[in-house]
Amino acid sequence: MTTTETATFGGGCFWCIEAAFKELDGITEVISGYAGGDVPNPSYEEVCNGTTGHAEVVRVTYDTSALDYEDLLEVFFTVHDPTTVDRQGPDVGSQYRSAIYTESDEQQQLADAFVDELEREGAFDDPIVTEVEPLDTFYEAEAYHQDYFEKNPNQPYCVVNVTPKVKKVREKFADKVAN
Repeated sequence: MTTTETATFGGGCFWCIEAAFKELDGITEVISGYAGGDVPNPSYEEVCNGTTGHAEVVRVTYDTSALDYEDLLEVFFTVHDPTTVDRQGPDVGSQYRSAIYTESDEQQQLADAFVDELEREGAFDDPIVTEVEPLDTFYEAEAYHQDYFEKNPNQPYCVVNVTPKVKKVREKFADKVAN
């Protein structure tokens, strides 16, 4: 019997994070969307204006027999910079913040412990600024944002920003990459 769970992460542009997670065996769905703000049903344009409070996020559905939540956390902290406030690469604004929106008390505890361990290890030169808070509401992004890298691999933003993240996942997590 297959058991699936969901997890929600914001690590800059959702195209980058979506493509990275889709590489993993055991991922059954990745949906780009918005979370963490206070405006119901925001549009991409509203989120980009930075006035909704929402971050660009992905909601990942995964098979717990193939991956565990810590696997997802490890990938998440590998493919983005958790030490920059409201910025990932060329993308600047609160909508690009590093965030983990937990969907259970267990996820909250695991995420907090994971961040604490990374800090203890000195995994990054600067302090981790990733928000870890319960998911209130997830809003699915517009259809043209879904599977964006898959549909637009040669688009310049994707070539420069998404492709390196996908390659990093393929190399570092080769044992977990879908064939």
